[in-house]
Amino acid sequence: MGGTITVDSEEYKGSEFIVTFRFRVADSPAKSQRLDQLADLRALVVDDDVNTCISVSKMLSVIGMHLDWTTLGKEALIRTEFALDQNEPYSAYIIDWLMPDMNGIELVRRIRKVIRDTTPIIILTAYDWADIEEEAKEAGVTAFCPKPIFFSELRGILAAPYIEQENSGETDTPELRFDGMKILLVEDNELNQEIAQTILENVGFVIDTADDGTVAVDRMKEMPAGTYDLILMDVQMPIMNGYQATRVIRALDDSIKAEIPIVAMTANAFDEDRQEAIDAGMNGHVAKPINIEKLMETLKDILK
Repeated sequence: MGGTITVDSEEYKGSEFIVTFRFRVADSPAKSQRLDQLADLRALVVDDDVNTCISVSKMLSVIGMHLDWTTLGKEALIRTEFALDQNEPYSAYIIDWLMPDMNGIELVRRIRKVIRDTTPIIILTAYDWADIEEEAKEAGVTAFCPKPIFFSELRGILAAPYIEQENSGETDTPELRFDGMKILLVEDNELNQEIAQTILENVGFVIDTADDGTVAVDRMKEMPAGTYDLILMDVQMPIMNGYQATRVIRALDDSIKAEIPIVAMTANAFDEDRQEAIDAGMNGHVAKPINIEKLMETLKDILK
């Protein structure tokens, strides 16, 4: 990344690590991260780790919410009941899955007995939640957020219901449909993969997934030409990144496979990042977090 890492260490005194990077200057002012639908409303963060509580509380404050936090599930229940008694209910809950006094799923189940069903409750976890997902949703969990927690992911989860409402209310233009078209979605982050898959399936795409560039290349080699109409390719992946995978695919002997449309999907949204995607042989560039309207327009233009 063009930076440096140095360490100065002395026994019995400690170590100092210094990491330096050169950052590009943004072309325009940063967009406000407030979420108007939740601004000035209350949220409760529940995690047995104090640092996590403070970190998540700061993120929610940027969105514009007013925060309370606790490290105990039992205290979270008391705070929930007291907030209702004061006619100042919480409008969102962020709850850790594994806590010593009460696990997150049981806490959600008890909170749902007190509050209305529409209040979002997000479970934080550093583990794969596939085995508990069904039980969690039955208990009243709205969504999962992986640890370590990134602001963009947490904000995206909280904003999702309002984006869906806005999209459902748009009736002026006909909805784009891609029924039966097949996409190979290459994304190593499980949550991002699930979100993108849901968005794409909602407009008719059939989705096949790969969690690394190497898997995508192998899939293209194994499957018959014409199996996929397009590849949606994450750029930052651990084994083979999206640029490398694109170059390998473009070099395949089968011309139909080699010429498949490939769209970069990345948080790197500068002009030079778009140019790097084009230089690698990609046909388009979609920034993260995904703007659904821009994604659909990009796919429409490429797939015609």
